[in-house]
Amino acid sequence: MTGRKTRLLAALALCGAATLAQAQAPIKIGFMAELSGPQGALGQDQYDAFMMVVERNGGKLGGVPVQVLREDSQLKPDVATQIVQKLIEKENVPIITGVTFSNVMMAVHKPITEKGVFLIGSNAGPAPIAGAQCSPYQYIVSWQNDNQAEVVGKYATDKGYKRVIGMAPNYQAGKDFVAGFKRMYKGEVIDEIYTPLNQPDFSAELAQVAAKNPDAVYVFYPGGLGVNFVRQYQQAGLLGKIPLLSSSTTDGSTLPAQKETALGVISGTFWGPDFNNPANKQFVEEFEKKFNRIPSQYAAQSYDAALLLDSAIAKVKGNVADKKAFGAALKAADFKSVRGDFKFGNNHFPVQDMHIFEVAKDAKGRVSLKTVATPLKAHVDAYASQCKM
Repeated sequence: MTGRKTRLLAALALCGAATLAQAQAPIKIGFMAELSGPQGALGQDQYDAFMMVVERNGGKLGGVPVQVLREDSQLKPDVATQIVQKLIEKENVPIITGVTFSNVMMAVHKPITEKGVFLIGSNAGPAPIAGAQCSPYQYIVSWQNDNQAEVVGKYATDKGYKRVIGMAPNYQAGKDFVAGFKRMYKGEVIDEIYTPLNQPDFSAELAQVAAKNPDAVYVFYPGGLGVNFVRQYQQAGLLGKIPLLSSSTTDGSTLPAQKETALGVISGTFWGPDFNNPANKQFVEEFEKKFNRIPSQYAAQSYDAALLLDSAIAKVKGNVADKKAFGAALKAADFKSVRGDFKFGNNHFPVQDMHIFEVAKDAKGRVSLKTVATPLKAHVDAYASQCKM
């Protein structure tokens, strides 16, 4: 009888240990972004800010250990698709976050969401997934691509610019940005110039701009493209002569390289490092102390993505397998965003204020962004009505 009791207690102990081990098994999160090449700074800021939250929490989100699997999509949709397949089929991740460029997002969105894996996008926001191709498994923490352009279009109208040229790389996001600008701009877009995605030299296009002498130029050139473009715009003698309006071209990822050449450039987006709220002050202070640089919007978006996951995982006590409950916890967005108020619309894209910034020196004499206007408040993207969720 004693032997049987001993065996029973041992079995119960093993069962308890197995249950405890299972309860403590980390949640796997796939992090995929552009981490190499000219655009690598964007993904690196996304990764650094996301991990800053994880590390601050002792390797946990929502009080539960997490294992972040870092992957470089290399700005190649086929590579990104292979990574997603590995993350889902081999690593069994329930969550994938990051995704920097819209051509990559368009390649991986369906393979992720159709498997019931939660996609917490912290940058790319192409029009199709905000509209008819939306999914209940997508939660885009950044913005719909057009938004950053729409606010600049509204600003250009308010400034009275009559003739504008639009320029962008020739891919989904480039077309979205120019379309967004035109939606809110009431003047005439006298030309649209689309350049190859990896083209570093804009001399021919800038000669066209100079010849047409518009009231302003609107551009979208992220990452290394933006560094080259602004330098060449200044070298061509256009900066200060023809106002340069931009989205994702002068920000924390490019200003360290652009420096004084970008002073006076106008940018439109959802967030700036000078925002005066407690969450943002903590974020900027921690990021600058850890990385010795001003955070970019890519960092801010990814930091919010980590805070969103932190809040949602806590709500379900780590049980992300309960997809209905976890989805509801994500939709609640019960966290303090660096941008202030945050909420998701029906298509799981943010409804948020959009601001205008000028490249200027901050109180420490560093080239940064200064908030100058908020032309769009509680802005809903143009495609939300097409999403049938």
